[in-house]
Amino acid sequence: MFLYPIILLIAFIYASVGFGGATGYLAAMSLFGIPPQVMASTALLLNVLVASISFSSFYRAGHLRRDLLIPFLLTSVPAAFLGGSFKISDQTYAILLYAVLTFVALRLLFFSKKQDELQTLRPLPLGWALLIGLGIGLLSGAVGIGGGIFLSPVILLARWGTSKQAAAVSAAFILLNSLSGLTGRFVGGTLLVDAFSLSLIPFGLIGALLGSYWGAIRFTNLTLRRTLGAIMTFAVSNFWWMFWR
Repeated sequence: MFLYPIILLIAFIYASVGFGGATGYLAAMSLFGIPPQVMASTALLLNVLVASISFSSFYRAGHLRRDLLIPFLLTSVPAAFLGGSFKISDQTYAILLYAVLTFVALRLLFFSKKQDELQTLRPLPLGWALLIGLGIGLLSGAVGIGGGIFLSPVILLARWGTSKQAAAVSAAFILLNSLSGLTGRFVGGTLLVDAFSLSLIPFGLIGALLGSYWGAIRFTNLTLRRTLGAIMTFAVSNFWWMFWR
């Protein structure tokens, strides 16, 4: 199936910037007529795999800052569990999903800058971290993503960390929130993992191993982020065109 190499490529690109890839997997699977609940559960499963490998690479490269991670986790993990237990209609799910994908596409395409690394870092305000973690956790659990793809740009735009630090924090954030979201889906009866879901794991594994190594050690993320943003912009544009016709 043509979906398999797409999953490998998505895992490679996302892992290279510290992400699990759920938004990319969801965009790809939506093109193949896969049921929404299977999509969400499969994306979270792949997220756990890819984010764990990505986190390991960035951690071993010395980019993790615990003081930048823990405050967000305090509210996001329980919120992801709660969001994962929500039962929503297919139409509501599709609108939420593509609203998320639109945000991600525009952020990756237009708001990645080389100058981010040259600015002075600021201390992380605890109140804002708790509030942001709560909001991202609820959304990520309900839609089936880890949430790091929201957290990383927040850290960069607020100048709370460098791109490598944001990648390490996002990978850990995605891993824990995805585990929480999967647990919430299991408890809420919305976890649907089948043979198809399991068949994607080897491709996610290979992509994650290659991408996380190159991202943590070898290259910068600017070109990859903008390329991914262009691809996802095409995917979401097609959905909104069909939705508003």
